[in-house]
Amino acid sequence: MAAEKIFLIGMMGSGKSYWTGKIAKWIKSGAYDLDTLIELNEEKTISEIFADHGEPYFRNVEAQILKWFKEKKKYVLATGGGTPCNQANMDWMKKEGVIIWFDESIEVLVKRLESEKEQRPLIASLNNQELVGFLQNKILERTPFYQQAHYRLSSEQISEASLKKLIQKHVS
Repeated sequence: MAAEKIFLIGMMGSGKSYWTGKIAKWIKSGAYDLDTLIELNEEKTISEIFADHGEPYFRNVEAQILKWFKEKKKYVLATGGGTPCNQANMDWMKKEGVIIWFDESIEVLVKRLESEKEQRPLIASLNNQELVGFLQNKILERTPFYQQAHYRLSSEQISEASLKKLIQKHVS
């Protein structure tokens, strides 16, 4: 399992996009965000894609764009929160590289997501109390998929030191 291909998974707001850039600098590779690539490819925001075509269409495009990385040799990719919940996506990522699950607490997720709800179609219309319930349900639904990751980092384990140590194990 080489660390030339690193996939970051976890709930929205868990820090995947933030850490993607940092890890990419450490291993001198490209940093990518799957949702951003989908928006560029579709020429629409994620919210617009959901509104215009629905979630099944979005998940299909997401799976297609994920597979673009088959040809790349070295990268760090922040996936969307639901990307690993398609077992075919999860199996593909497990085969291709190292998967790190950022398992943040609900409290941290709510705090981070409060200000960016409008950009996130699944939570745009929720108040903070509803957001807590939504996140609890999604975590329960997604945990069986997330648990297949090679590594699981909880809130207190997500740090530069712990990530560098983990990545070091796999750098050739």
